[in-house]
Amino acid sequence: MSDTNREIQELLVDYAGALRDGCIPSFLKSLTRQEAQLIASAEQFWEATEIVRILNSVGFADKAVTADVGLFMSRVDANIVSRSKKARGLSQRKHGSRFSSQKRSNRSTKATPKTEKTEKQI
Repeated sequence: MSDTNREIQELLVDYAGALRDGCIPSFLKSLTRQEAQLIASAEQFWEATEIVRILNSVGFADKAVTADVGLFMSRVDANIVSRSKKARGLSQRKHGSRFSSQKRSNRSTKATPKTEKTEKQI
């Protein structure tokens, strides 16, 4: 796909390879302005691409693999569990820190005797 100013036949071959390999965006990025205009105006290119798509789907139908959604769902579930554990841990820390700060304040009042201020008037 590095050739510049390719003809329709060469563009079609490159398109078929990109379709087979699953890299249509890189094929489109490789087009020069002149090639893009040629493709846009060439009816034979669009007819040929339909044939290539049909042949590609028939030729690779037995090798086509659908994505395993089970792995994706297990990862999503694991993330949900992890986030809920983190949220519970944070809420326990907040409650625990409030409780421990109350303990500290109670200790500090008990540990230090209160002294009354006496002011002398002059």
